[in-house]
Amino acid sequence: MIAIENTLVSEDVLKKKFVCDLNACKGECCVAGDSGAPLEKDELPILESVLEAVKPYMLQKGIKAIEKFGPYVVDNDGDYTTTLVSDKAECAFVFFDEQKIAKCAIEQAHYEGKINWKKPISCHLYPIRITPYKSYDAVNYHAWDICKPACACGKKLDVPVYKFLKEPLIRKYGKVWFKQLEKSAALYLEE
Repeated sequence: MIAIENTLVSEDVLKKKFVCDLNACKGECCVAGDSGAPLEKDELPILESVLEAVKPYMLQKGIKAIEKFGPYVVDNDGDYTTTLVSDKAECAFVFFDEQKIAKCAIEQAHYEGKINWKKPISCHLYPIRITPYKSYDAVNYHAWDICKPACACGKKLDVPVYKFLKEPLIRKYGKVWFKQLEKSAALYLEE
C-alpha cells in the first residue's frame, strides 16, 4: 500500500494493466453484479436533480424501475446504489447502442451537454473501488472476470490502471494528489 494524503493506494493500481475494450465486453459491468453502482451521499441530490434530463436517454424499463423505486436504493450492505431493472442486475440508467454495447444514459446526457455531471464517481473510477474509513480511503483495484479483455488490452498497450483512470482519479482526489501518485508509481516501478 502507498500512502498519499488521506488515502492508501493498493500497489495493484500501479502495476496492473487495464484499458476498457467495450467491443469485447459489451459494457458488461453495467448489467452484471449483485447491486447497482455505488453512490456517495453527496451524489444523491445530484442524481435526483439531473434525472429529468437523463430520462430521454434511458430505456423504458429503466424509467419504470426508477418510477417504482427512485433513482437510488439502499442495497443489502446498507450502501446507496443506483436502482436496478427489476430483479436483473442491469442498472436502470443503461441503454444499448447499435453494437449492443451497454452505455450510461447519465454519461450520454453529459456528452450531449444536457447536464454537467458525468456519472457516479464509482462508475468513472472502475476498476478502482474505494472503501472509505474514518481517517482514510482505501483505493483498490477490483479484479472481475468480465474485465479480462480490458486487462489484455491494457497489457498490450502497456497502460497501468492509474494512467487509464487519470481523469476520474483527478476528479476524486485532485491534481496534486495525482502528481503524488505518479511520483510514487515511478519510484515503486523502479524497484
